[in-house]
Amino acid sequence: MNDRQITVLGLGSMGSTIARLYLDQGYQVTVWNRSADKAEPLVARGATLARSAADAVRASPGVLMCVYDYRAADAILAMEGVAAAMDGRLLVQLTTGSPQDARDADAWAKRHGARYLEGAIQAAPDQMGQPDTPILMSGAEAVFRAAEPLLGVLGGGTVYLGAEAGAAAAMDLATLSTIYGTLLGFMHGARVAEHEGFDVAEFGRIVAGIMPTFGGFLQHEARVIQSGDFAISQSPMRISVEATQRILDTARQAGIDTEFPAFAAGLFRRADAAGLGGEEIAALIKLLRGA
Repeated sequence: MNDRQITVLGLGSMGSTIARLYLDQGYQVTVWNRSADKAEPLVARGATLARSAADAVRASPGVLMCVYDYRAADAILAMEGVAAAMDGRLLVQLTTGSPQDARDADAWAKRHGARYLEGAIQAAPDQMGQPDTPILMSGAEAVFRAAEPLLGVLGGGTVYLGAEAGAAAAMDLATLSTIYGTLLGFMHGARVAEHEGFDVAEFGRIVAGIMPTFGGFLQHEARVIQSGDFAISQSPMRISVEATQRILDTARQAGIDTEFPAFAAGLFRRADAAGLGGEEIAALIKLLRGA
């Protein structure tokens, strides 16, 4: 079977973008979506619309799935003929889910004779196909290595995280935790800036400017955690105990919503009470471990 053939299941914004990338690279692309009208722009560009999910799977040696969630993914894989059609094929699951979702999907694929890779795309549709597009992947290494040319169409920033099927989903959740934590702090900061009469857009520009330095700081703290040596090296915990309390006090005085700073200040107070105030800020991980 031609290795320049690919099937894409799911034609939301990301799935449609993925299909277009393969079309642009000269692949024979078969597509399927519950709502067939979403395939029309892709068919106009040369894609083939399969009549059923099973026909779509049979059309290519490799199948990429990118749908709303694992409930939708499981429903598609349970459709008539899909499991039988999967035998001997590669299933690349790009649907966002939990590590257990990924492990269950890997087990399902193996039961039906398919090779399996789990992927987590960490980019928006318009950021796909770039040299630095970040995509996390996990699954059997031999399967991943064989699929690298296929995955390279999606972007050049692929990170292979190992054979455990749930690894990509787990790392995706870990990075999303960082992103949402930063976003919540940013939103509170925007409210402080707004309350004080600052240009919030200027606040955004200042934050963007410090992000590379902050990224380097987080890398340092990650190395501290990995080493297990929490001697003060960059930022003593006690500084953050005081700083988060100051943010909370200011929010109270200004009448600004206190939910975020109250949580942050409370967490650091607990760390201080646990005797971690004289260690590097990374020692907060000890509190989160329950140790």
